[in-house]
Amino acid sequence: MDTLCGSGELGSKFWDSNLSVHTDNPDLTPCFQNSLLAWVPCIYLWVALPCYLLYLRYHGRGYIILSHLSRLKTVLGVLLWCVSWADLFYSFHGLVHGRAPAPVFFITPLVVGITMLLATLLIQYERLQGVQSSGVLIIFWFLCVVCDIIPFRSKILSAKAEGEISDPFRFTTFYIHFALVLCALILACFREKPPFFSTKNVDPNPYPETSAGFLSRLFFWWFTKMAIYGYRHPLEEKDLWSLKEEDRSQMVVQQLLEAWRKQEKQTARHKAAAAPGKNASSEDEVLLGAQPRPRKPSFLRALLATFGSSFLISACFKLIQDLLSFINPQLLRSVHPPAHYSPTLGTLLTSPLSPPHSVLIRFISNPTAPSWWGFLVAGLMFLCSMMQSLILQQYYQCIFVTGLKFRTGIIGVIYRKALVITNSVKRASTVGEIVNLMSVDAQRFMDLAPFLNLLWSAPLQIILAIYFLWQNLGPSVLAGVALMVLLIPLNGAVAVKMRAFQVKQMKLKDSRIKLMSEILNGIKVLKLYAWEPSFLKQVEGIRQGELQLLRTAAYLHAISTFTWMCTPFLVTLITLWVYVYVDPNNVLDAEKAFVSVSLFDILRLPLNMLPQLISNLTQASVSLKRIQQFLTQDELDPQCVERKTISPGYAITIHSGTFTWAQDLPPTLHSLDIQVPKGALVAVVGPVGCGKSSLVSALLGEMEKLEGKVHMKGSVAYVPQQAWIQNCTLQENVLFGQALNPKRYQQALEACALLADLEMLPGGDQTEIGEKGINLSGGQRQRVSLARAVYSDADIFLLDDPLSAVDSHVAKHIFDHVIGPEGVLAGKTRVLVTHGISFLPQTDFIIVLADGQVSEMGPYPALLQRNGSFANFLHNYAPDEDQHLEDSWIALEGAEDNEALLIEDTLSNHTDLTDSDPVTYAVQKQFMRQLSALSSDGEGQGQPAPRRRLGPSEKVRVTEAKAHGVLTQKEKAEIGTVELSVFRDYAKAVGLCTTLAICLLYVGQSAAAIGANVWLSAWTNDAMVDNRQNSTSLRLGVYATLGILQGLLVMLSAMAMAAGGIQAARVLHQALLHNKIRSPQSFFDTTPSGRILNRFSKDIYIIDELLAPVILMLLNSFFNAISTLVVIVASTPLFTVVILPLAVLYTLVQRFYVATSRQLKRLESVSRSPIYSHFSETVTGASVIRAYNRSRDFEAISDTKVDANQKSCYPYIISNRWLSVGVEFVGNCVVLFAALFAVIGRSSLNPGLVGLSVSYSLQVTFALNWMIRMMSDLESNIVAVERVKEYSKTETEAPWVVEGSRPPKGWPPRGEVEFRNYSVRYRPGLDLVLRDLSLQVHGGEKVGIVGRTGAGKSSMTLCLFRILEAAKGEILIDGLNVADIGLHDLRSQLTIIPQDPILFSGTLRMNLDPFGRYSEEDIWQALELSHLHTFVSSQPAGLDFQCSEGGENLSVGQRQLVCLARALLRKSRILVLDEATAAIDLETDNLIQATIRTQFDTCTVLTIAHRLNTIMDYTRVLVLDKGVVAEFDSPANLIAARGIFYGMARDAGLA
Repeated sequence: MDTLCGSGELGSKFWDSNLSVHTDNPDLTPCFQNSLLAWVPCIYLWVALPCYLLYLRYHGRGYIILSHLSRLKTVLGVLLWCVSWADLFYSFHGLVHGRAPAPVFFITPLVVGITMLLATLLIQYERLQGVQSSGVLIIFWFLCVVCDIIPFRSKILSAKAEGEISDPFRFTTFYIHFALVLCALILACFREKPPFFSTKNVDPNPYPETSAGFLSRLFFWWFTKMAIYGYRHPLEEKDLWSLKEEDRSQMVVQQLLEAWRKQEKQTARHKAAAAPGKNASSEDEVLLGAQPRPRKPSFLRALLATFGSSFLISACFKLIQDLLSFINPQLLRSVHPPAHYSPTLGTLLTSPLSPPHSVLIRFISNPTAPSWWGFLVAGLMFLCSMMQSLILQQYYQCIFVTGLKFRTGIIGVIYRKALVITNSVKRASTVGEIVNLMSVDAQRFMDLAPFLNLLWSAPLQIILAIYFLWQNLGPSVLAGVALMVLLIPLNGAVAVKMRAFQVKQMKLKDSRIKLMSEILNGIKVLKLYAWEPSFLKQVEGIRQGELQLLRTAAYLHAISTFTWMCTPFLVTLITLWVYVYVDPNNVLDAEKAFVSVSLFDILRLPLNMLPQLISNLTQASVSLKRIQQFLTQDELDPQCVERKTISPGYAITIHSGTFTWAQDLPPTLHSLDIQVPKGALVAVVGPVGCGKSSLVSALLGEMEKLEGKVHMKGSVAYVPQQAWIQNCTLQENVLFGQALNPKRYQQALEACALLADLEMLPGGDQTEIGEKGINLSGGQRQRVSLARAVYSDADIFLLDDPLSAVDSHVAKHIFDHVIGPEGVLAGKTRVLVTHGISFLPQTDFIIVLADGQVSEMGPYPALLQRNGSFANFLHNYAPDEDQHLEDSWIALEGAEDNEALLIEDTLSNHTDLTDSDPVTYAVQKQFMRQLSALSSDGEGQGQPAPRRRLGPSEKVRVTEAKAHGVLTQKEKAEIGTVELSVFRDYAKAVGLCTTLAICLLYVGQSAAAIGANVWLSAWTNDAMVDNRQNSTSLRLGVYATLGILQGLLVMLSAMAMAAGGIQAARVLHQALLHNKIRSPQSFFDTTPSGRILNRFSKDIYIIDELLAPVILMLLNSFFNAISTLVVIVASTPLFTVVILPLAVLYTLVQRFYVATSRQLKRLESVSRSPIYSHFSETVTGASVIRAYNRSRDFEAISDTKVDANQKSCYPYIISNRWLSVGVEFVGNCVVLFAALFAVIGRSSLNPGLVGLSVSYSLQVTFALNWMIRMMSDLESNIVAVERVKEYSKTETEAPWVVEGSRPPKGWPPRGEVEFRNYSVRYRPGLDLVLRDLSLQVHGGEKVGIVGRTGAGKSSMTLCLFRILEAAKGEILIDGLNVADIGLHDLRSQLTIIPQDPILFSGTLRMNLDPFGRYSEEDIWQALELSHLHTFVSSQPAGLDFQCSEGGENLSVGQRQLVCLARALLRKSRILVLDEATAAIDLETDNLIQATIRTQFDTCTVLTIAHRLNTIMDYTRVLVLDKGVVAEFDSPANLIAARGIFYGMARDAGLA
């Protein structure tokens, strides 16, 4: 370098330590200033350029219009270029005139000039690529200014010293250059306008980061606006920013899907390649070795392919940050000390954990050192820490965003898969389990992301730390390292053990949630049967096991915490012990001791993180397996049904088709040959379980085709047997994603008889329908489902028994106006599964199924003449067949002519919210019973889970005209701070003694830690006696004791916290469970089950697993911060001055942050549930979605919901970064001031104390940052306690057992029921449903209850069971007022066969007798009487036959029979039938009626009849009208009286 600067007047050495280091007034040589110093910015820009250009090429955002700012920047660049050239020409001018300037005067202006030109061009290129603020250039200008400050000072100093300016021209150009560079830096900090065509022009609330300036991005200032806003007003959804394009679900999921498809293709190719090997001879096989294992597509590879690049970027940040923690000491060591200094400066370190103390300690122990050294070291420490902070925050930002994208991608991929899985897959896993993949497993990946870089970063840090330690203490380090290595397997063992617990616990959690979801779905049945205790016991049993595992895991965790806490300490101890004892000349001074402690601290971080990394990796690998297994499940074959071609004239053809629900099940349908001509109306009939619904599923491609061909041409509309209703407005349910065409919409509503219902619904067609259509009656749901089909205007209509759920006159209206030859759908192809015999003559032809095969096929008259099974069936049920049918149609037509079918009758009467009530229409007496048959052909597997029909308590909603018909209140996000009472509640749940003990243990631990370090500092200051320290063993002994004591206290506090946390989890879950099981029915009608389930899954999970660790960490960092301040203030009292301003700044940041982040977290949890409830809704309705070909739209809806959730996640991540930058600034100031005050007061301090205070100050940043984070985490997680508490305090129903007034044994002996002036309303504030009802039913009477819809029939039975409590009056059973006894005493003595047969997953025996009260014989007897005997005994498992969730693997008819068997088992004196025979074919129905007549002949029977013929032989009939008794007498007398009942009987052709 010296040659570059040449000799002569400007000649100088490149480096002169006497000028630069060993002086009180340092300066750099002119040569150094002109060469290296001037080149630094240029080198930076040229190095950064290639990467930057590459980045710009792929991230163009449209160009920015040339603005004044841009022009000004360009002009400055050109001027700078001119100044450099002027310098260059001046040098040439000198050369020409015989003064030979040194080469550096040619090189530097040339280099600088070209670089300035480059910078100017870059400004314009960035503008064309849409860069609003350029980080690369800001850093460049900043470096230019910094590098120019030194010449700026030295030029003035030298001019002052010499009294004149030696080189006026260069002096002038330099200051012009400096001024221009400074202006360029200032201008670069302003940002340009947004690019043309950018999203900002459209988006109302764009993501500010995209347009934020570089500095604003670096320090996260762009978030400040939201932080302040969030502090002033609680944030709401509308305040959140839109997502960036590349973070939206659509983009992320698309990328991940493509990567996954690639994986699948590779696997398929691999399989294909492996296949030919199979037919090789056996010898070849032996030679070639076994066939390679079949390769599975790897989801991990797909993830890497999608998100690998983001990881690389984050890895770069992490690398820089890791090196920064070590590089600083190396820089400082290159500064050679003067002669009287020891030759090396020891090892210096700066990182969040370790300072260049040794320089500082050296400096303080050496009174002759120039004082600027101390200030320089303090400044460098500050600078280095700031750089580290900023880079670390960028790293975190990058990695957390990647984690979020993980979750988005995984949720999207699982959602798309769930739409195409086969029914056998769906049967194998419940909806709950699939939702778990989405909620828990996707979350696991998100949690893992921040740890992934530790895989390489931890080893790197460990190696570097050991290297520096070796330099400091020599080989003694090995002792410490050996100990660390020995401890790794120990922790590995603990981690493996914990993983095993994790897997077990996941299983238990799954089963608990599944059981809870069933309980919530069937809560009404549980209440009616008084079965709650049995299910309560089941849940508590599972919970017990879960807590047992959690407890064991927590204690293990406490032990591993102990080893980790003690590790660094023991390592330091052993190392120092070896060091002191190996060689008597080894002296422990302040420098060695504190540098080693700091280095061991650096070592501790990666070693501490490893176990956490391992446990997160194990959890994620479990999740990865589960997700991968789900994604590789069989999909429905889209080619199963050929949609393109078909023989001319036909709409549907099946050639020798054989279908099954799953490969391992016997085929449900075999050798079908069916041709349906275009535009035909085809009826499919047959007994329960013969495969009618399966046939429809086969046509939709929902079943697995074993052989044959299916052709179906045209678009399809599908009405499933159990209507699938979405949770959105009624209109949206009908439109189902199509645009609104008012005329067609009106026509659809009219044809499906929905207009009258709309008048009753509070918001008309804008009424929000609850989950699973909860606020509509069965009939209304069916008609909405039908209207959806009609509106879709498809070519082919597959109608799976849509008429069974509606009253008979509505059924007739629908048949005439929609399905029949005169209906809206006339001319379309219609396949109608039905039980309604009356409609068959109008069909074009009929397919009769029996046992999965077509037994007969043909037009109605032809089938009658054929005298096959169909004809027999008809003749049995209608001996006067021909006569009768003619009558029936004449009667019907007549009725219409006379307009006897008054519109009021037809429509408004069935708009009851429970109208699953076929009131039988004219003439056909027996077999019209079929109309209502909600047939459910034994292959329920394909159907969505049963919907529950509305009980009267649900009817309410209509009367309660809520504004715009919103039914379920939106879940509210709490606002403002979490109240103290919540913390108090949690502390109480933990146990007050435990809480106190934990705090005391922490105080003890901090004291022990401070003691150990103070002791070390005193040791280092020990006086030397002939070059060695005395009392080494005493020093070591005390140091060891203090350290181990600290470790023990940590372990004890962790164990206490674990015990307390589990105790709290138990108490809170128990309170929640007991309250929910005892909540009144009205609560479940107005609260979506998803919301209650969320409390049991998500919130309980937080209380189980997250709260305790968060509290531990909070206490940890709190005591850390306090002890740091204590130590610093004790050693440098001056520090107290700075505490106040720093504390104010800290509190400010904390206040803004906590308010905003808490609200963001709440918004996030509120926007999370819709994702899952929409998902479970989709899974249940998948077949409908596929039939209408709406999968794409549903994917989009799901993406929108995920995005809405992300909108609160992103700001939440940024809020943490914003906080960290602020807090770390405070922490770095603490370091700076601790060092500065040490420098200022160096005369009075000893090195040991300085080491102590600075090493403590370095930990403060971490502690402060962590403390706020944990405080806010605690606040956002304690919300779970708040939410659980909220649902543990809702009002409950009356006590189950009232000890003082239990009914006598054998009550009720006679079964008399008396209502006295009884009135009831659904909920306070609503109208009465029954008014002053007074009547008496004698023991053993059979009473039919009839009345128009909404008359209060079902309400009356609910009152009997006290599902509804009296508003006034009383009900007496055998003279005992039912309000005086406990609910269970009452309900266990009554029996109901409910409208909706609900079964729970478990054995058949459990479904019949959950308490195990009856003997095996009793159960078989009941099955015999309910005609299930043959079915059950044919099952290999017998009574232990497993019913699936909701009894899906039984047909609806069979489920109804199970309910009958329950009633037969209980044999109580009073039986209530809620039209229990709706879902059964005629023969079964007759059997049931006969069973009830024989088995319950001595009991009091109350039947809510939707069909009069069932009650014509009853003792008396009660006619209700608008909640009052209209008529009450025997059927014969009522008919003679010619009142309401007579009218109904006449309508039904019974009078």
